Amino acid sequence: MTTRRVVVGVDGSLLAVRALDRAAEEAALRGAALEIGYAVPDPDEAGPVLQTAVSRARVRHPGLEVTAVPLTGEPARALADLGRDAALTVVGSRGFGGFAGLLLGSVSLRLAAYTESPLLVVRRDAHPAEYGEVLLGIESDEDADASAYAFEEAERRHARLRIVHAWTYRYSAPDALVPVPATSVQEDINRQAAAEEAVPGFAVAGLREKHPRVGIETRTVRSGPVHALLNATRTADVVVIASHRRPGESRYGFQLGHVTRALLHHAHCSVVVVPSPAEES
Repeated sequence: MTTRRVVVGVDGSLLAVRALDRAAEEAALRGAALEIGYAVPDPDEAGPVLQTAVSRARVRHPGLEVTAVPLTGEPARALADLGRDAALTVVGSRGFGGFAGLLLGSVSLRLAAYTESPLLVVRRDAHPAEYGEVLLGIESDEDADASAYAFEEAERRHARLRIVHAWTYRYSAPDALVPVPATSVQEDINRQAAAEEAVPGFAVAGLREKHPRVGIETRTVRSGPVHALLNATRTADVVVIASHRRPGESRYGFQLGHVTRALLHHAHCSVVVVPSPAEES
């Protein structure tokens, strides 16, 4: 269960300031409290950075309840614990490339693997334009938590919601080595295409009724999901996706799915990762 608070990690960098500003905005939109965490070996060292962050948030959002939380231990684990039942945890990221402080490949990538509540990764190189669009990447009706978050986000921001479902044809060869007529393959493709076209509408049918004011556009494309979603992020303010984590050999606790990792590295807008139940290995 989430609570009415937003958590953000800071480290004194300019990128962390951008994440702080976004987190304060998200808290104000939700009518939630803002908790600012800074993980350092000695909690006393966190004071100046936290005080500056609290002052900035209060100046920009008068009346916002803001709390400073010195953290100890490994930063990603400490932030994940702080945000365990939060409405949202926010962190900054450079994206693909360098790493330092709260940057992808460091805290934000670990957080995506650890988090038990929605995580907003604010990209340094994300476009500044406001398109009035929330993008939802959906695989199936199992992405229920991500879908619910996307509808709520669109409603909060009075934005339209674009839902993209990408699929590729997987041909199953018969056991016997016998020729397969081309018409049979095409019929199989057509059947799968019809089934895939129905996925977005079926997956969000209940949410449409719950959020009637949200304008929705659904699109099913025969393409790899990474390519389709990365292109779609060019005109979105934020992309929402389920994490699709699975157990495995990973120092981060779970292995992230390849679509999640690609968006965290290369999306043209900020990314919200909504945890889904861990898949079986």
